[in-house]
Amino acid sequence: MMNTMKLRTTTVAVILAMTTLGLGACSGGNNNQSDGNQNSGSQNSGLTDFEMEHGIGPVTEPVSLGELDSERAEEGRVIFQAKCSACHKMDERYIGPPLGDVTEQRSAAYIMNMILNPDEMTKRHPVAKELLAEYMAPMAFQNVSIDEARSIVEYLRTENP
Repeated sequence: MMNTMKLRTTTVAVILAMTTLGLGACSGGNNNQSDGNQNSGSQNSGLTDFEMEHGIGPVTEPVSLGELDSERAEEGRVIFQAKCSACHKMDERYIGPPLGDVTEQRSAAYIMNMILNPDEMTKRHPVAKELLAEYMAPMAFQNVSIDEARSIVEYLRTENP
């Protein structure tokens, strides 16, 4: 009986410690939407304003989308089905967040950087850290090229025209 109580007390302590650590990882900078590269809006995150809005990774300039490219969107659909659909659905929570409106929520550069650099994004970017804390499943690196990531963004645009 005494061992059971000790085990329960220890379990509760571990859960509380993990929760506290998890909540601490969710704190982020402000939502300054500037395209500049100064640190003025990112306070303690150590990220530039560009990184706060567009993410951390190989895409270092805003991505101009223009008119929808249906051929590129089809390429993106094929890549998405092969590499992303195991964890993401468009209109429902799954292993990862729903992506049907992600192009309205995040810049194309941010989406591409999340695809191309998920490990560093979930370690350093406040929004990605919050998503990791909420879904408790890190996004897997899928080894796609910048061009393939851009095609995935084009496909995602078709899901929220």
